[in-house]
Parts: sequence; structure tokens; C-alpha cells
Amino acid sequence: MNTQEGLQKSLTPRQITMIAIGGVIGAGLFVASGAVIHSAGPAAILSYTLAGLMVVVIMRMLGEMAAARPSSGAFAVYAGEARGPWAAYTIGWVYWYFWVITIAFEATAGAAIINQFLPSLPVWLTSIVLTALLAFTNSWSVRAFGEFEFWFASIKVATIIVFLIVGVAYILGLLPWAHSPGFSNVFGRGGFMPNGLAAVGAGVVMVVFSFFGSEIAAVAAAESSDPVKNVTIAIKTVVVRILMFYIGSIAVIIFLVPWDSTKILQSPFVTVFQLAHIPMAPQIMNFVVLTAVLSCLNSGLYTSSRIIYGIAAEGYAPKVFTKLSRRGVPIVALWAGTIGSLIAAFFSYTSPEGVFLFLINACGAVALLVYLTICISQIIKRKQAERTGQELVLKMWCFPYLSYLAVLYVVAIMLAMLYYPNLRSQVLLTALVTIIIMGSYFLLFKGKEKTQEDVRIDVN
Repeated sequence: MNTQEGLQKSLTPRQITMIAIGGVIGAGLFVASGAVIHSAGPAAILSYTLAGLMVVVIMRMLGEMAAARPSSGAFAVYAGEARGPWAAYTIGWVYWYFWVITIAFEATAGAAIINQFLPSLPVWLTSIVLTALLAFTNSWSVRAFGEFEFWFASIKVATIIVFLIVGVAYILGLLPWAHSPGFSNVFGRGGFMPNGLAAVGAGVVMVVFSFFGSEIAAVAAAESSDPVKNVTIAIKTVVVRILMFYIGSIAVIIFLVPWDSTKILQSPFVTVFQLAHIPMAPQIMNFVVLTAVLSCLNSGLYTSSRIIYGIAAEGYAPKVFTKLSRRGVPIVALWAGTIGSLIAAFFSYTSPEGVFLFLINACGAVALLVYLTICISQIIKRKQAERTGQELVLKMWCFPYLSYLAVLYVVAIMLAMLYYPNLRSQVLLTALVTIIIMGSYFLLFKGKEKTQEDVRIDVN
């Protein structure tokens, strides 16, 4: 029986596509990209390209599994099928933990932006209101989530397209009121790689987390009328999204803004728009960044609920998380994530440098853990498919060589994070949280597992 049949299959292809695009574009592109460029120089474009290629490969691996077996539990369910219930339980709850902390962080960031326009509103109150409003939207229906995310993502995409058009026109000297710097900013300030190859490698470590979120497409596709078709389209377009939006934007920035300028450490998008004499550039970008923050908050509430519903429906988490509302929303899972994020947000005000800093650091390497899980699961499941003669709709390129290379790539970044003192704690704390969650499985569930068929009968 289909363990996902209670969910409403109401997400449309245009919503799935925009959810996939929006998952890749976060506030980090609009704000934090300047720090990477300031560190690596113009060669930062190599950092983004190398990190982007890794994510493209890993998303292809996820796409192969998702097209063969659509599930809201996505990579967590595939980990369970590849390695056992403990793997699904562990990565599912680790991923949930990541999104709960991210929701709290993004709600606080969004409230801080709103506070600039409405200083009389307390930041803590605004963050609660933002979380509650988007939780209510998610609880209404999956179509409501999809529509909100469609428009949030559309604003981000429209901004980047305008940025690219203005930037390319500026570079080519097509703006009569602005003088093109040509290649002077790319090669004239210490060369293309002023801080050496090590800075490029460090940039890869910083950048790879910017692409986290593209996996949401595999989760959301399970709630569309044609999951296989939609997840295949979403995964196949990852390459275009990364090349056009990330690498294209970074290329425009390094052409127009000196990499060693202090302005690039602010918002490079604002700087470029100001150089092109676009009126009200800071205010426009504040609105766009707020949109990106709300999009992340919206996606976090959705994804955290679906991942837990997905593994619970397969018997890898308590059955209570499979409870659906009349509109087919996993309401218990949704409110669990909402309450968890509000508790985390409470610590962001009462203990910002203590408890909340620990919580943030403890999810710093979750992206790499998820990527590694996807890689290992794909290798195992692909070999299982080949042994059983299963026909795959979407296949990983150059299997198994590229799959093993992806594993080495992720492990190398983890080791690099251990090398840098400011990143080491993130790896260690993420490992600690993972061990605690894994231990809870063996404490609570070991020896109590049901067969898959028993679980599916219970759920349905």
C-alpha cells in the first residue's frame, strides 16, 4: 500500500519548479557572497563553480532515488532502505533539528529587517508573529504553502534576472551614465587568484552550504499529481539554476566591484545597483532579503514536517507524526517543528552567546551529513536495483565512479572544516548531536521495529 496516499497531491508543476529554484537561492547569495569574494578574490568564481558542481552531482544521485521511489521522507527514507531503520531515524531527526534552528534564526533575521522600518515593534514579538503566520499558512493546505513559496521565489528570481541584465549592460558599457571597468577588477588587483589556491579551497568550504535547500524539490514532489515527472524535471534543471543564478551573479560582482573593497563586505548586490545608479537600491534589497528570509522560513516549516511525516509513515519514527488534518497536512509534525523553533528562538534572546550559539554551531555541518547520506544511499540502492533488474527513470552519470568521487568530495570538505579552528566546532558539535539522536533510536526503538507491511497497514 502507498504510505503517502493521505497527503494531498495538489502541488502544481510551476510550484514544484519554483520551490526547487527558491530552495537554492537564499539570503546568503544576496549578502554573504561578498565575504567569499573578499577572501578568495576574483577566483571566488572557481569556489562557487566547484561547490556547485558537487551539489549538481549529489542532486542527480538524489533524483535517481526520488524518481524510482517518490516519498516525502526523501533521502531519510532511502537511507532506511539502504542501511536500516536507525539510519532513517537518525538523518531524519538531524535534518529536522537543522530546520528547527534555521527557522528560529531566519525568523529573528526577518524581524530585525522589519524593525528597521517599524522600530516600535519588538524584534521578539515580530519573530513570533512571522513564524505563527507561516505555520498557519502551512497548516491550511500544501497548495497554500506552494503558492506562497512560488511568489517568494519569483521575487528572488526576478531580482537576480534584473541584476544580471543591469550588470552585463554595465560591463559591456551599455549604460551611458556609468563607465565600465572592463577587466581591471578581475586581473588588475593582484591577479585573478591574489590569495592563492588555498583561499579558493577555503571558499569552497564556505560556499557549499549556500546550495543547501535544493533537496527540498525531492520532498515536495511527493505531493504533486505526477511525482516522478516533477522530481525529474526539478533535478535536471539544477545545473541551469546554479550556473545562471549563482555563478552568473558572482561573475557580475567580481567584474564591477573591486574584490578588496570594503563595500563588497556589505551587500554586493546593493553595491552594484548603486554603481549603476539604480534608485533606492538599499531599500529594494532589504525587501528582497526579507523575502528570501520568509521563503526560507516557509520552506523550513514545510520540509521539517514532511521529513518527519515521511519517516514516521515508513515506521522509522513515532506513529503520531503521521496524523493528518482534514486537508491532508501532517499537523502534528508541523506543530512539533513550529514549537521547537519557538523554543530555539527563545534562547536566541535569553542566551544568544550561550545556548543559541551552541544550537547554531551544532547544525553547521548537517548539510554535509545529508549529502554524505545521499551519496552512500544512492550507491547501495543503485547496486540493489542492478541486481534485481529494476528499470530506473533517471540515472546517475558515470556510475559508480562519479558517485564515489562525490563521497570523497564531501569527506574532504568535512576534513577541511576540522582544519579551520573557526569551523572545527561545527563539525564536532554536529557529530555530537548526531550521536545523541542515533543513541535515542537504539534506546527507544531497538527491538521494537515492525515490519514495513505492518507499519503501512497501521498508517493507512
